[in-house]
Amino acid sequence: MAPGTSLSVLEISAIFLSITALLTYVNHRFIGLPTTIGVMVISMLLSIGAIFLGFLGFDDLIDYEVSLLDQLDFTEVLLDGMLSMLLFAGALHVNVSDLRRYKLPIGILACVGTLLSTIIIAGALYLVLPLLGFDLAFIWCLLFGALISPTDPIAVMGILQSAGAPKSIETVIAGESLFNDGIGVVIFVLLLGVLSSGDIPTTYYVAHTLAVEAGGGIVFGLVLGGILYYLLKSIDSYQEEVLLTLAGVIGGYALASHWHLSGPLAMVMMGLMVGNHGRSMAMSDKTRHYVDLFWELIDEILNAILFVLIGLEVVMIAFSSNLFIAGGLTIFIALMARLIVVGITTTTFNKQLELPSGAWKVLTWGGLRGGISVALVLQLPDGNERDILLALTYAVVVFSILIQGLSIGKVAKTIR
Repeated sequence: MAPGTSLSVLEISAIFLSITALLTYVNHRFIGLPTTIGVMVISMLLSIGAIFLGFLGFDDLIDYEVSLLDQLDFTEVLLDGMLSMLLFAGALHVNVSDLRRYKLPIGILACVGTLLSTIIIAGALYLVLPLLGFDLAFIWCLLFGALISPTDPIAVMGILQSAGAPKSIETVIAGESLFNDGIGVVIFVLLLGVLSSGDIPTTYYVAHTLAVEAGGGIVFGLVLGGILYYLLKSIDSYQEEVLLTLAGVIGGYALASHWHLSGPLAMVMMGLMVGNHGRSMAMSDKTRHYVDLFWELIDEILNAILFVLIGLEVVMIAFSSNLFIAGGLTIFIALMARLIVVGITTTTFNKQLELPSGAWKVLTWGGLRGGISVALVLQLPDGNERDILLALTYAVVVFSILIQGLSIGKVAKTIR
C-alpha cells in the first residue's frame, strides 16, 4: 500500500484487527502486562520507532502509518461505534443496589465534580500556558477542561477489576465513570457551540440542553431497557436473546444520537436494567451464560483495539520542548483538580460514604482518562490551538493509563 492509497472499510478493519491480535499475542506471550496497557505500550513504541526512523531519513513506515490513520476517523469509530457497546458491557455487571447506596457521592462526582474540575483546569491552564509561549483563549481552556475532566469508564473499569481496590471504592469510581462521561460530552458540545458561533448561551439554554440531553438520555435508556427486558422474558433461546441485546445497544445508541439525547447515558441505564433485572428474571441459566460470555468478549476485543489506536495516534502529534513541559504541568493540574473534587466530596459526605480511611487516595489516583478524551479533542477545529490541546490530552491520557493504571493496585493496598 502506497501512502495516500484509499482503502475500503473492510481493509482498514482487517488491518487494525490484525495488528491488535498480534500485539495482544506479543503482550501475553512475552510481556505480561494487563492487556489494555500492554497493547498500548507496544503500539506507542512502534509509533515512536517509526518517528525515530523518519528522523534518520527512512520515512516509509511513518508515511504508511499516518496514511492509514488519516483514513480512520478515531472520533467516529469510538463515539459512534465502540462506545455504545463498551458502556453497555461495563454497566451489565454493576450492582444497582451498590449504586443506590453511594448514589449521593457518585452523583456529585459525576455532575458537580465534572463541572468544577472543568473550571479549575481551565483557569490553571489559562494562567500557566502563556508562561511557556502558548496563548490560548479561555474558551479553548474550558474545552480542554471539559474533555479531560471525565474519568473514562473504559479505562477505569478495565483496570479496576485487577487493582484490588475495596468494593466500596470500586463502586464509587465505576459508578462515577459510567455517568460523568455523558455529562462531560454534553458540556463539551455546549462549549464547542460557543466556539463555533461566538455567542454565549443563556443560563436557561444551558439548563435546558443538559435536561434534554442528559435527562432525556437517562429516560430513553430506562424505556429501552424495559422493552428489552420484556422481549427477553417472552422467549427462551440464547441465540435470539444475544441478538436482541446487540440490536438494542446499536439501534438504541443510533436513535439516541438521532434525537439529540445522550447516547452514553442511555446505554448505561439500559445496561444496568438488563444486568440487574434481565439477567436474573428474564434469562435462563444457559442464556445468561451466553449473554455474559458474548459481552465479555466484545468488551475485551474492543478495549484492545481502542488502546492500540490510542498508541498508534501518537504519530499525529507534533511535540516540542515547551509542549513537553506544558504536558507535565497539565498532568499535575489535572491531578490537583481531581484531588480537590474528591477531597470536597469525601470531606462533606464522610459519614454517609462509610469508606475506608484514606479512600481519597484511591479515588484521586483511580480517576483515569482514556479514549473518550482523545476522541473529543480530535473533534476540535483544525489549527494551532487544536494541536496544542491534542498534545496535552495525550500527555494526560498516557500518564493516566501507564503510570496511574499500573500503580493503582499498590495505592489500594495502602488503605486496607
